Amino acid sequence: MTGADGFIGRHFVTELQLRGYKLAIYDVVTGGDALELFRYGHGSLYQHDLVVHAAARSPHRAAIDGNPASTIYNQHLDAAMFDWAVRTGQGRVLYLSSCAAADAEPDDYGLLKLTGERMAGQARRAGLPVTVVRPYSGYGEDQSDLFPFGAFVARAKRREDPFTIWGDGNQVRDWIHVDDVVMGALAMVEAGVDGPVDLCTGMSTTLRELAEMVCVQAGYSPTFAPQADKPSGAAVRVGNPDQMLEFYEPRVSLAEGVNRALFFSRQPA
Repeated sequence: MTGADGFIGRHFVTELQLRGYKLAIYDVVTGGDALELFRYGHGSLYQHDLVVHAAARSPHRAAIDGNPASTIYNQHLDAAMFDWAVRTGQGRVLYLSSCAAADAEPDDYGLLKLTGERMAGQARRAGLPVTVVRPYSGYGEDQSDLFPFGAFVARAKRREDPFTIWGDGNQVRDWIHVDDVVMGALAMVEAGVDGPVDLCTGMSTTLRELAEMVCVQAGYSPTFAPQADKPSGAAVRVGNPDQMLEFYEPRVSLAEGVNRALFFSRQPA
């Protein structure tokens, strides 16, 4: 499990442990550098049943737009992972791509993930089973405020007024709870699906609508202040859940996810 201490990674760790997996955890924060593993082969004598690759440097909008070098590092990391997995005969790899790869005109992050998907195809031709999933706008109660959902919950907790929204607020997103991302991805692994598979709900919600939902559930009515000069990403990202629904149906509605996050945010540290 790479990126085990990140938002997505933490939830994969919890679910895999519940399923009885014995985990080898890699994360630059707490559990060893995955890139060092891939470069120098530490642990390469072990053939893991599943390699979940969630490691990335700063995969949020501020860093994508403000720190282009992170994309260079992440492409190097993905390439090193696939090279290591093929070279050492690992079991199935779960590669977490992104909905950004499906954009008609992908930005640098989308191109990074498309490159990862192409490497996945090359690894398959070399005999390595690989499942590729494209999570849409994943969110959850423990998400950092570097991401829109986490930022909105934090602003509501502070009862900010005006309530700022990066971009014009009309960006359309397909919000899927992190639990459904994890369970959906593992369902694809169990079914031996190659992908790429959209992990999504197929439902459209603008950032402004999400902000209003968060504030209503938090019990206050601020004014909203769009910030057109801030990074905003693509105008529309909504997935097609048809292939996912053959194996898994999301369980957490956006309203329930907002409620969970607001309750979680009120708990003592």
